[in-house]
Amino acid sequence: MKTIQQDFSVRYRFPIIFTHDVFNLENPALCDVLKTSGQKLNRILVVIDSEIILSTPGLVEKIEQYKTSHRDILDFVAPPFIMRGGEVCKKESLEVEAIQSLIDQHHLCRHSYVLAIGGGAVLDAAGFAAGTAHRGIRLIRMPTTTLAQNDAGVGVKTGINAFGRKNFLGTFTPPFAVINDFDFLKTLPRRDLRAGIAEAIKVSLIKDRAFFDFLYRERQRLSVFSPEVMEEMITRCAELHIEHIGTSGDPFEFGSSRPLDFGHWSAHKIEELTGGEVKHGESVAMGIAVDSLYSFHLGLINEMELHKIMTILQDIGFELYHWALRWMDIPKAMREFQEHMGGALTIILLNGIGNRVEVHQVDTEIYRKCIDTLVMRSLERGRQDGYRKEPDVSKRGVRYLLP
Repeated sequence: MKTIQQDFSVRYRFPIIFTHDVFNLENPALCDVLKTSGQKLNRILVVIDSEIILSTPGLVEKIEQYKTSHRDILDFVAPPFIMRGGEVCKKESLEVEAIQSLIDQHHLCRHSYVLAIGGGAVLDAAGFAAGTAHRGIRLIRMPTTTLAQNDAGVGVKTGINAFGRKNFLGTFTPPFAVINDFDFLKTLPRRDLRAGIAEAIKVSLIKDRAFFDFLYRERQRLSVFSPEVMEEMITRCAELHIEHIGTSGDPFEFGSSRPLDFGHWSAHKIEELTGGEVKHGESVAMGIAVDSLYSFHLGLINEMELHKIMTILQDIGFELYHWALRWMDIPKAMREFQEHMGGALTIILLNGIGNRVEVHQVDTEIYRKCIDTLVMRSLERGRQDGYRKEPDVSKRGVRYLLP
């Protein structure tokens, strides 16, 4: 028997740019990115989230004017392809197949581009189409939501849903560039602005105590989406995410742990059970609450730390309980999370604020008590707000951890 051992490494490098009014004729961000390609003329298929088209009148015309002004360096090969926004574009393969068909129809090659403008779901689906056409053509992401700018848009993953599972089909496809235009945030509904803050709270809890302290101190300004604080939050959150991807030693997640997924094992299941009715960031906020309570029960955080976590989530405006939490089959949700990751079950918990610890076994009954605690908190908060919101306590009764 003879064995030849193959060993090679590939270096990835891409810019993440923060700017305003990206399609202003005087804004050089996109052209500067294209100048690094080594090509005189860059052929681009533009894909736009339908929600952005509705909320940003004149965007298509502005993009056309930008093309005309910079036709010496870029060529938009077709009118923008309008893609359904939100999780619906990930539930079906229609948009992915349409993008791949346009890539074929316009003879785009691996040195051509898909420019994806939209929220995280659109970036995921358009990125999956780009990453699988010709085994990968260049992808430029232009995130338009809080969540996409500080998390989903700056990573290296793409994906669509299949077999009732979130992101069951996907690739690791680093983008050619990411351009965050803060002006897109001006068009967002309050719910979408808020949803992305959950990922900033998450990454601060597991990686940066000083960042958490900043978010906690500025929670009232975050709750009203003060532009200055939102931009600082997005930039630091993105920085922490890309720092982890670039320095963890496992950017393509070959191991069993996904350290940035604190609160995500339950968040993914909430999204699935509600058919996307609960947004990803909203689900993550609930998942943070559940895993923080579990960390508190294990003695990994103290009561004051738990109080600050619950306070920032609630003061920013997150609901921390949904019926999907009580309907959730916890062992099944854990198994599916483990299958998605591979290897041993690995759940991230807090070890104080700003630090994390990995556990490979959990007590399902304690997790149920944590969910019961959120039921009671939701009921009490509803009473304080002047209305009654009875939870389904079931025959087991409600048991909770906090006085």
